[in-house]
Amino acid sequence: MNQIERFPDGTVVDTWFYDASVPSLHDLGQPYVLTDFGIADDGKLYTDEIQKLINTAAENGGGVIVVPPGTYMTGALFFKQGVHLYVEEGGTLKGSDDISDYPLLETRMEGETCRYYSALINADGIDGFVMCGTGTIDGNGCRSWKAFWQRRRWNPHCTNKDEQRARLVYISNCKNVVVADLCLQNAQYWTTHIYRCHHVKFIGCHILSPREPVKAPSTDAIDIDACTDILIKRCYMAVNDDAVAFKGGKGPWADTLPENGTNNRIIIEDCEYGFCHGALTCGSEAIHCRNVIMRRIKVGRVLNMVWMKMRPDTPQRYEYMHFEDIEGEAVNFITIVPWTQFYDLKDRRDIPMSYADQITFRNCTYQCDTFFHILAEPTQYLLSNFTFAQLHIKAKNGSINEQAVNNLALEDIRIDPV
Repeated sequence: MNQIERFPDGTVVDTWFYDASVPSLHDLGQPYVLTDFGIADDGKLYTDEIQKLINTAAENGGGVIVVPPGTYMTGALFFKQGVHLYVEEGGTLKGSDDISDYPLLETRMEGETCRYYSALINADGIDGFVMCGTGTIDGNGCRSWKAFWQRRRWNPHCTNKDEQRARLVYISNCKNVVVADLCLQNAQYWTTHIYRCHHVKFIGCHILSPREPVKAPSTDAIDIDACTDILIKRCYMAVNDDAVAFKGGKGPWADTLPENGTNNRIIIEDCEYGFCHGALTCGSEAIHCRNVIMRRIKVGRVLNMVWMKMRPDTPQRYEYMHFEDIEGEAVNFITIVPWTQFYDLKDRRDIPMSYADQITFRNCTYQCDTFFHILAEPTQYLLSNFTFAQLHIKAKNGSINEQAVNNLALEDIRIDPV
């Protein structure tokens, strides 16, 4: 690009963000096709055999595990340096629905470092990991969804982790990652979770989980957890929770813990959304999100277009976010309210203050039930420097509480009743 583009705080957007090319199968090294090694489309579980293939590829200097047409069953897989994953059109890598096929280990879950279950696809400490192809990775989640809702009926206060289930993809401590063209669906828990990674691209993916006939609980499409330099481009997301969710830590002292961190320099562009709870959600386990651009977006009827969950037990700062060229429908266009699910101040006596600052919405055409779903709670959080410009909004409730935000700018706003 000839013109220098900048993030909202003035930082220059690196040229890395403009390269949306996808590696071909031939770019990924020596192919290891599942069916060439006795792994069959027969409904049997082949976890050990596929893991052995990954290990062999790594020992031989790298390569790519190829899933050909058909459905191949596995439990947790752990990728290694130089080994990639390619799922061909018509091919499906399908996860076991038995939690014992996912080992317990030290991992990251819901803003905490803890002992929990591995994901179906795991990659840690890898430089240059690629997952691509036009096939499908399926979490086989229906059994765990039913069990979750059954547990909730027995104990309405059970947590998301109480019903033991696996994420679909967990990528941690990695860099130069590409996830492209895949259909990622039916996760038991979060669909893709990246933690402490940088330079990660999601390109042209379809990320799906159902809201009926069985709701797929907590199946966020993309969870970004203490990461920098992230591109999400030309993806379609329709899940029964948040689409893109920023994580990073929770708890009254979360900002002092070394395992937590900031999400910084993130671009979400040219994407489409079906149903989800939040097209972009900050929290509920996030301490700092900065330099976010979300643009050229089409949204089906979601619950919240932008949702900032303000935890009264966690210090949070959401800043320098620009939303532009967005059209669609939502129950709420923007939601900023206290979020008290599993609230716990532990040994802290005061409520840590949180902040949202330098938030801009520009050139949006939207229909919603409520436009400005922002609750002022100055003892818990402060909102400042919000700009709404060139918006055409149709809303049942189009009122704006100008006292909720310090320095609220309204420029060329048209709000019509539905």
